Amino acid sequence: MAKEELLEFEGTITEVLPEARYRVKLVNDHEIIVYTAGRMKKNRIRTMVGDRVTVEVSPYDLNKGRMVFRHKDGAETGGAPGRRSTPQRHFNKRR
Repeated sequence: MAKEELLEFEGTITEVLPEARYRVKLVNDHEIIVYTAGRMKKNRIRTMVGDRVTVEVSPYDLNKGRMVFRHKDGAETGGAPGRRSTPQRHFNKRR
């Protein structure tokens, strides 16, 4: 018997719940509860309220899902504010 196909939706995290669960509002205004996928835990991908994510949902239970991807928005800088992305090295030049 073949494995059932999962439905993929995009949404926004609206609430952080205990035990690594999140409440996500999908683009079709449906709210579901999701947990973090194993690869996101393994790679220590941080998620916060307001992040745009991709969610996989089983066709059998449309109220629960698994978060599989966090989208990078243009507002993210990739580091702490005020820090340079590459360190500047100054060498003493002998003349």
